[in-house]
Amino acid sequence: MEQFVPYERLTRAPRKAAPKGSVDTHFHVFGEPQRYGCIPQASYGVPDAQVADLERMHGMLGIDRGVICQPTIYGTDHSLMLDLLEANPGRYRGSAIIDDTISDGELDRMHRAGVRAARFNFARFLNVVPSPETYQRAIERVKPLGWHIKIHGEYDEIVEHVPHLVASGVPVVIDHMGRMDFGKGKDQPGYALMLDLLRNENFWMMLCNGDRFSGQTAPFADTIPFARAFYEAAPHRTIWATDWPHVRYRRKMPNDADLLDLLDSYLPDDIAWQRVLVDNPCRLYGFPLPA
Repeated sequence: MEQFVPYERLTRAPRKAAPKGSVDTHFHVFGEPQRYGCIPQASYGVPDAQVADLERMHGMLGIDRGVICQPTIYGTDHSLMLDLLEANPGRYRGSAIIDDTISDGELDRMHRAGVRAARFNFARFLNVVPSPETYQRAIERVKPLGWHIKIHGEYDEIVEHVPHLVASGVPVVIDHMGRMDFGKGKDQPGYALMLDLLRNENFWMMLCNGDRFSGQTAPFADTIPFARAFYEAAPHRTIWATDWPHVRYRRKMPNDADLLDLLDSYLPDDIAWQRVLVDNPCRLYGFPLPA
């Protein structure tokens, strides 16, 4: 199996403190392989990135709350996520992989534990792309729970699903700014698609992974015009995430503080800083606003 760049363990302090109640809306946590097994078609090995490592990283950044995203290598076995959610009530929410194998009882347990989203990986390299029929059935099941859905993929992997997503009637979060190649500029079709989707009140944008898809090295300045445009298109529907521990990373690994600093360069003022890190994710994931 291909070896990827490990994450930076020595998280530094960011140049600007995260506001009280900040939410990291997308990260992965892994457990002991002997207890939490991977699916046979897993596209990467298990990183050494457990909850204690996550807490150290969040502590340095000043992040109070977060959303655990089910790693694709675990498939629909949400044992680790549920263990963490049930051990940390109120601190974390979850984003799950939902298909026909998930029973109504499992879905109910997920909701009670704090899962609030179903994620669909259209990215073909992860080997878990759902059929249109599967994800449409899943959407109909989570809709009565008030969940939203998250979509992960590049332009050509997402565009064919747009009619179904627009018609779904649930909020849709676009992961990782649509995985665009920022070095190709704004003429690429993915940029126009993202802006068009954000004109729909149901669509949200995750300002995340500019570092991964930048055509430049740090400080990834070519991503700034894109992220600013996305924020301006949907200021009340943009959120932020680390995507820790940055699985399948192939370039020089940034410090997670670099990613919070990058968000600061995306946003126009402190109102936007508060909105993206606190107000918007609290509304989407049902966290109470800080007193």
